[in-house]
Amino acid sequence: MQIGPDGAIRGEVRVAGHQRVAHGLYRPETADLKPWDNFLRDLSALRLVLPADAVFTHVTGARLLGWQLPALPEQVPHFAAVRGANRPRRPGLICSRLLHDSKTLVVHGLPVDDPAEVLLRAARDLGDLDLAVMVDSAARLGHVTDDAVRQVLVSKRPGTRRLRSVWQSRNERAESAGETLLHKFHQILEVPTEPQVDIHDDDGHFICRADLVVVGTRNIHEYDGAVHRGKSVHRRDLRRERALTSTSYVRRGYTLDDLLNHAAVVMHEFDRLLDRPHKAARLRAWRALVGDSLYSDTGRTRVMNRWYRSTNPVDWARTA
Repeated sequence: MQIGPDGAIRGEVRVAGHQRVAHGLYRPETADLKPWDNFLRDLSALRLVLPADAVFTHVTGARLLGWQLPALPEQVPHFAAVRGANRPRRPGLICSRLLHDSKTLVVHGLPVDDPAEVLLRAARDLGDLDLAVMVDSAARLGHVTDDAVRQVLVSKRPGTRRLRSVWQSRNERAESAGETLLHKFHQILEVPTEPQVDIHDDDGHFICRADLVVVGTRNIHEYDGAVHRGKSVHRRDLRRERALTSTSYVRRGYTLDDLLNHAAVVMHEFDRLLDRPHKAARLRAWRALVGDSLYSDTGRTRVMNRWYRSTNPVDWARTA
């Protein structure tokens, strides 16, 4: 039996007052802590089964770095990367092998792989839409640069093609996952936009900052997430909309349901706005993008099955 600095226990013994982190790994129960604090405790406990050179990567590293994340399933494995031959494989933990030199960051007291490497590792599993959320957030926070991504792309490792495509079409000014989805929707439907535009009235007074402004028009397109239904935010939004009436700008708000389930309706709105003919190919391209992402049942099943196979599960029925 091995005991970690936070009281985590590595062994087969079930101890009262402890909760299971992974197979043969337990830590003291902390039901009174917030989900974030429990997440950090789980990762700290996992270091008992990981080699000393292990770093956290993929969505685990991204969460530690404070990036926006796509619509992840409720149960997501922890992702780590190691350099040596010791690569633990157990349910709930996926370890990949590091074959290239990269710097290690220490975030919240835990080792995290280089941000560009984190993106590349995620690119092997996630769809373009999911990866775009992480790329936009990492770029906005200044955690990744063109040079850093270029060094990763020249390695031609798995995931470089997807990362290159998503990186080239990134929106560094997107402030949320919803804004990334809305911007990507406009890109696929070939509607040129300018992100994060400061709006002023005729007297030059600042009114607001718009998520997207359709180029060549006075139309503001914005993502309205669940946070906008809160009382304080809703009151602020109403004041903002009243102020916009003093300008020639027209605001249109879109929700996740609009983008995922009513894309055809929104596409027709865009086509009328731009006075152009409908092209079904644009809608098919968007639906294909969504279908390969965690925002669809098909894409979610694909990713979860991939992660399940990566944990090297044991089929106990074959041992009977």
